Amino acid sequence: MGAALARAAQWTAAGSGTGTLEITPLNESLLNQIIKFAEDFSTRHPQEAAFVFREPLEWKTQLGCSVFEEGYEIHGATVQSEAKGKDGQPLLLLTASTLRVRSFDQLSRLLQIAMEKKLKEAQACLEANRDPIMKILGPECGTVEGEDMSMLHLLEKVKKDDDPETEMKMKICLLLHQLDLQLLSSSLKHISQDVRLNPAAINNEVNLLKNFSGKGEDTVLESLEYTSDYMFFNGCRAPPWRQVHGEICYLVIKPHDTDPLYITCSTAGVFLNGGKDDIDYERKSDVYKDIVTFLRERSPRFVENMAKQEYNFFKEPTYEKNYQRMEVVDAKVSGQSQNLYDLTEKNVCEKVKSSAERRRSIDKKKLEPSMKWKNTGKTSGRFEDISESSSETEEDEEQPVHHQEGNTDLPSEYWGIQKLAKYLKGGNPTATVIALCSMRDFNLAQETCQLAIRDIGCLEVLINLLDTEEIKCQIGSLKILKEISQNTLIRHAIADLGGLQIMVKILDSPDKDLKCLAAETIANVARFKQARRTVRQHGGIKRLVGLLECISVGSTSLTPYQSKDTEIARCGALALWSCSKSTKNKEAIRKAGGIPLLARWLCSSHANILTPVVGTLQECASEPSYRLAIRTEGMIENLVKNLSSEHEELQMHCASAIFKCAEDKETRDLVRQHGGLQPLSVLLGKSENKQLLAAVTGAIWKCAISGENVSKFREYKAIEALVGLLSDQPEEVLVNIVGALGECCQEQINRTIIRKCGGIPPLVKLLTGTDQALLVNVTKAVGACATEPENMITIFKCCMLGTCFAFSFYICSQILNNSLN
Repeated sequence: MGAALARAAQWTAAGSGTGTLEITPLNESLLNQIIKFAEDFSTRHPQEAAFVFREPLEWKTQLGCSVFEEGYEIHGATVQSEAKGKDGQPLLLLTASTLRVRSFDQLSRLLQIAMEKKLKEAQACLEANRDPIMKILGPECGTVEGEDMSMLHLLEKVKKDDDPETEMKMKICLLLHQLDLQLLSSSLKHISQDVRLNPAAINNEVNLLKNFSGKGEDTVLESLEYTSDYMFFNGCRAPPWRQVHGEICYLVIKPHDTDPLYITCSTAGVFLNGGKDDIDYERKSDVYKDIVTFLRERSPRFVENMAKQEYNFFKEPTYEKNYQRMEVVDAKVSGQSQNLYDLTEKNVCEKVKSSAERRRSIDKKKLEPSMKWKNTGKTSGRFEDISESSSETEEDEEQPVHHQEGNTDLPSEYWGIQKLAKYLKGGNPTATVIALCSMRDFNLAQETCQLAIRDIGCLEVLINLLDTEEIKCQIGSLKILKEISQNTLIRHAIADLGGLQIMVKILDSPDKDLKCLAAETIANVARFKQARRTVRQHGGIKRLVGLLECISVGSTSLTPYQSKDTEIARCGALALWSCSKSTKNKEAIRKAGGIPLLARWLCSSHANILTPVVGTLQECASEPSYRLAIRTEGMIENLVKNLSSEHEELQMHCASAIFKCAEDKETRDLVRQHGGLQPLSVLLGKSENKQLLAAVTGAIWKCAISGENVSKFREYKAIEALVGLLSDQPEEVLVNIVGALGECCQEQINRTIIRKCGGIPPLVKLLTGTDQALLVNVTKAVGACATEPENMITIFKCCMLGTCFAFSFYICSQILNNSLN
């Protein structure tokens, strides 16, 4: 660790000359590895963790007294650990804002307490203790230039004195040396890819982008400005106290299709900051190598318009003219503005909703590729919750609270559970286990039983049992919580009582049954915003991703041991599926290494784990980084293969993932190359399953953007099948069907097929609707058909026979004018 900090870490001189760690990807990677080493130290090396440092590690902390609980004594502004060294001094001492730590055990506990602040604490510790090994083991083990002989001296002393303390120091020295090698190896990979920016390079790029910016439709940006006009002698515009962190300047960029972006340009690269009125220096995104690369990830319009410029910034694949996104999301619900990218050739789209209809639309579910449908009595509760969109702001719909009129109306189950409650609350472990088993004999899927457990205080007891060391009690409690957490009120109560935090800790348990139950219960509870945030903030995402690691991936015949590992992975995938509704959780899954593990499980032949794995992927596919990974990691082939599965839910999620990913031409080509267009065409026959039909028609729509795919769809009779589905369908399905027909209509032969199949009358009839996205797609489809004289006659006949002749005639006239022009 000492050599890595001295040679690999990136330090800046900060006035006094002591230096601070720059905010760079390399330093962040080194800090995360050091944090993981320290956090796991007490578990992996319990004897060495008890070793008392020669000198305490001392630094200024941001933690307050309130975060310290069990195992610590708090006296006013002073906190000290109950654990003490041989000299009687506490192994952790906090006075005012100064923190002193004297053992790895306390260091490990501190990092767990710090949670989201652990990175800042580790940074402050290392900045204040530039050579931590010297303080831990003594001056003889400090970091030196040239050949390090400290380990040889320790070895000689062990042989000579046979001193247990020296032997312990030898072991710790070896562990720290191993960490040092790991950090140096990791830093070499970063440094080999590192391209550091300078003020001149940034200024040149800004000036170049300004030449292509302005109010015009074909400009790459609306504007790009520095936040400060003052330039220091070194070319930087950042204030001196930020230059010491490697920051060069700050920009406000206004793309055509997103809100203004506030970015920081530093020597390490370009990243999003939190500034609006005032600059918030904290990094809010990944670090990109330059401004153009940053904008390519943030603005599709920037990429599209850059491809039109004569001056080539970069080589970009040819983008289709119709860069479409099927995200009809209410802005008030999603927190994002609606954008329809070139949905018609002239990008003309009038809002036709009245204010009353717009208010009603707020109550509708979002139309994402996951498609959340109204519960018709046949839809399972699991799908209703899991299928909600990826919005971080959306909450579950609360179920109505049922009030009992009087004791005479309470069923016998209520009183039976009340009798068991006293054994749960005051019994010994054996009596508790028996009470838990007896409680499971009740029908826990019945709402009366669920609310009885909550009303008589059993829920608190069940959660407290999770924090015991009795495995049987924990398992019994989790089995009950897993069942009753299907209830919305119970889910919120579990979260409010701190149950999620305990379940996240249980994910580290060596007991496999316990881990499975904890993950499944998290999957049930994490169906609303607050719960998903809690799982992420307490390190649950990383632990859940860890459950996916299994050597039995892809095996057809499993041993009992491998079956249990597969079951753990299935439960972990279920929990990740629930958590992936939040944008921040998607990023956390990616950073925890979840993408390659999900890709490995996608090769499995077991539908019970494939469903949550594909469900997670299709949720995350709304993010560009995931769509790129799905394409480059070879996942399209497996998604296509599972379109032919016997399980309709799995087929639906595979089609939904293709729906989202087929925005990119490369993905559309891969779907065709792997034979995915035929099974999509076949699935149109399952019209009774509206959820599956919505996903399949969406995938066909996006794939039909490519002309090569349209030819295949014609060969598989998909166009006729789509025309046959134009009546008696929900609007969400009609949007996709008409969108697909609109793409197919670009070819003359397909326009003829649609007319001969009787597709024009139902298309014209849809012109009287009020759904904005449907109208956009219908006008495109009818407009394309209108280029044929025979079709035009049919269109006007339909208008004259329609119930809203004047409106339909006006729309058709506009379509005809556009098509003739």
